[in-house]
Amino acid sequence: MTIARQCTSKTHSCQCHNRRYMKTKIIELDVTDSTNRFLHDYVPEADEDIVVAVAQYQTAGRGQACNSWESEPGQNLLFSILAHPAEVPPSRQFVISMAMAVALKDSLTQITGSGISIKWPNDIYWHDKKISGTLIETAVCRQGIRRCIIGTGINVNQGTFLSDAPNPVSLRNIMGHEVERRPVLDGIIARFRHNMGMIERGDIHTLTAMYHSALYRREGFHAYSDANGEFEAETVGVEESGRLLLRDTEGMLRKYFFKEVKFIINNK
Repeated sequence: MTIARQCTSKTHSCQCHNRRYMKTKIIELDVTDSTNRFLHDYVPEADEDIVVAVAQYQTAGRGQACNSWESEPGQNLLFSILAHPAEVPPSRQFVISMAMAVALKDSLTQITGSGISIKWPNDIYWHDKKISGTLIETAVCRQGIRRCIIGTGINVNQGTFLSDAPNPVSLRNIMGHEVERRPVLDGIIARFRHNMGMIERGDIHTLTAMYHSALYRREGFHAYSDANGEFEAETVGVEESGRLLLRDTEGMLRKYFFKEVKFIINNK
């Protein structure tokens, strides 16, 4: 497939003391099929610790489980991050998802002031509405994770959503005015670099605590459904593997990997 693109490479330096994640290259694309696919074919130079591809429009953008992502051209943030976190063993790769989710949550909270949370595993919600989704693809080797591509869509300035997505919302909907997109992206990248630095230094406990404290439905009992039907449960936490832990009203601990449980959300 031919990709029409306008590429502008920009290198940024991070004022931090960790050995890796010091420089970021940002590639600006006009139109592409998928920023994840673009980075999958991209060969970084030796000094490019993190590469970001950001597009005005994607013709084949997708979310988790091959769901499509609705976005008007030039209205939202559509980007992917390429990193090489070789220090992360495959069994603990969920920490990368946490690093990105916390970066998104903190960046969007700075804009909205409140109401932002992380819906397990890595969607970002404003109250009961979805503002951002992320798809992570990893390639592993014997030593660790060889490559990680994190694709994210954020509803920024789109005012109306026409797809059958049940609960979308944008920053424009929330704030009542348009929001400049580039500062949002820059803030997310800076926070992601910081969080990946914590992982490299071995400070996963702090990152995990930040993730858990930001979880959607972290308090109280709420409605869910699984293969056996509907039930109510409270959030216990998320395991290192990424498995969600819920305790139902009978006191039974329930454990779920992605797509094994559904959040029942009433958006009247």
